[in-house]
Amino acid sequence: MNWLDEVKWDGQGLVPVIAQEAATGDVLMFAWMNRDALQKTAEQGRAIYYSRSRNRLWFKGEESGHVQIVHEIRLDCDNDVVLLKVTQLGHEPGIACHTGRHSCFYQRLEQGGWTAVDPVLKDPESIYK
Repeated sequence: MNWLDEVKWDGQGLVPVIAQEAATGDVLMFAWMNRDALQKTAEQGRAIYYSRSRNRLWFKGEESGHVQIVHEIRLDCDNDVVLLKVTQLGHEPGIACHTGRHSCFYQRLEQGGWTAVDPVLKDPESIYK
């Protein structure tokens, strides 16, 4: 059996993916992969996702330069969520979020509202042209 056949793909042929920084354990982002994206990620050792809005493969860092080098690919106990352990490149510390932050999970619930608790490391206007 092909290892890709063991993944439980959803009705659109996608699987949710969490990118975690290998060195710190920080959760950087959540995205989707189709079969082709997961296979290419395993072959190339860099994160390649499936963009639902663009309806195509999305090579992380293709516009921003913020590439994710993949050290491990893990599958959860139900075979329906993938975890990538990565090194985030492109800025020190690495920027994973399109808002110019280290992590996409920069908002914390405080007193009934969402508060941005992580700084913008680089202005997104200067990242995406």
